[in-house]
Amino acid sequence: MVRVAAVAAILAAAVYADIAARAYSACLEGERYLEWHRRPDLQREHWDAWLKGRREAFEAERRRGALTEEELAWRLRLARAERDERVSESALKYAVRWFETASDLFSTPPSPWSRRARERLGPAREAWRAELAAKGIRLEDFPYR
Repeated sequence: MVRVAAVAAILAAAVYADIAARAYSACLEGERYLEWHRRPDLQREHWDAWLKGRREAFEAERRRGALTEEELAWRLRLARAERDERVSESALKYAVRWFETASDLFSTPPSPWSRRARERLGPAREAWRAELAAKGIRLEDFPYR
């Protein structure tokens, strides 16, 4: 009986640690997107660095002969389009989604990170609603939830 209790305690601790780590990660992502909302230059720098990495990887494939010039050009165009799309996306929308993830999906058992995400969710959601309203979009019209 003692072994069963010990195994159950170890399992419960492992589950708690896993869920808390996931809430921590999701909360940090939400914070990152909030910072990108405050400083859009950081968002652009991030995605520009991502594009640079993709370009270098594609060019390495081309040098190895795995890509033709035409394939390289297509992949670079697609990567640029993806970067442009990600830069134009609302950072607040993603902040809200990450805070929702931390506060909803990773809230049982509660952790400091799921509580923090819940606290940050309300103001982030209101800011996003204001952003949508400024663009003339009602949240009800937005494909959300």
